[in-house]
Amino acid sequence: MPPSSTVFDSPPTGIWLPIFAGLCASLVSIGLARFAYTPLIPALIEARWFSANDVVYLGAANLVGYLIGALLGRPMAHRLTNRNALRLMMLVVTGAFFACAFPVSVTWYFAWRLLSGIAGGAIMVLVAATVLPHVPAARKGLASGAIFLGIGLGIAGSGTIVPPLLGLGLPATWLGLGALSLVLTGLSWFGWPRDTAHVTISATPDEPMPPAVFQLFAQYAFMAAGLVPAMVFLVDYVARGLGAGAQVGAVVWVMYGLGAIIGPVSYGFLADHLGARRSIRLVLAVQAIALGMLAMSHTFIALALLAVVIGSFPPGIVPLALARVHELVPDHHRQQLAWSRATVSFATFQAVAGFAYSALFNASGGRHALLFLISAGAVLFALLLDFLKPGSTRCTG
Repeated sequence: MPPSSTVFDSPPTGIWLPIFAGLCASLVSIGLARFAYTPLIPALIEARWFSANDVVYLGAANLVGYLIGALLGRPMAHRLTNRNALRLMMLVVTGAFFACAFPVSVTWYFAWRLLSGIAGGAIMVLVAATVLPHVPAARKGLASGAIFLGIGLGIAGSGTIVPPLLGLGLPATWLGLGALSLVLTGLSWFGWPRDTAHVTISATPDEPMPPAVFQLFAQYAFMAAGLVPAMVFLVDYVARGLGAGAQVGAVVWVMYGLGAIIGPVSYGFLADHLGARRSIRLVLAVQAIALGMLAMSHTFIALALLAVVIGSFPPGIVPLALARVHELVPDHHRQQLAWSRATVSFATFQAVAGFAYSALFNASGGRHALLFLISAGAVLFALLLDFLKPGSTRCTG
């Protein structure tokens, strides 16, 4: 089958089912598997399932898994097909939720948090490459935003679902998340398009990438380092660091989730009107300021507003970075390769940062503000990288 047929073999009226499947995948594997853990941190500590130090490192296990999954995603798809790999990874995440209802040991928890991260990394590499070739060119931007909107919905959902579930106890909370994940996995099961990825993975030679692509890899890596502290520690900062309690922390997390819902759509709008490069610069500048202010904010209003701004960043930069890849690399097959490498770059720094921030948090006696200031510096450095090699990076395709 010629590659061109993969773009148009789905009629326009039939593209939304694959897009919905992609949304479910990002919702389950990133939105819930990673971000539902954040509002659970205070409860895990207070229930004495694990120590504060262990809980933080268990959160970092998911980030390490994400790196492994980003590396294994393409080889896994080559053996299983994209569709089967995505289905399997969603089942793995679902199984991890159910397994975490039983605090057998730190090792048990670490293994399942690691597996859920592996599934998330593999899905992030594969989901856009599986769905977007079946979407007409005029709708790719909208489709990309809709797919990664699942991350934001998962973040917002975790902030609204977890608190009432915690009223039933920690085991019920994990089982409830597992049930939701199972439902979403079932709803997406037949939505994945038939596989066309084998040709795209193996047919294109590994040609040199434009220098600006490697610049983007570096920026994307420091963006990853910058988003970790708020992603992992925001609720704990409000609940324990400021002494506001778990309920206020959950409300701030809902505001973070609101920002995460707004992020993919608003960042995609910026990319359409300003171009991906200028949009990345603007977003990084705003995020660096917001993270710096978070380290000095103590009032609920300030924390809530900053949470919306900062929450837009993790899911919003995904379609923005993908749009930048498409600007720089005109060929679809090489776009897949570049996106896979960008995800690995992101995952590597995210994993390293996860453990580094965890170690620093413990060594500093739980100083949340210090972590937020360092993350602001990482985002600022990502912005400065964009000015190191000025010049035209127009797509010539």
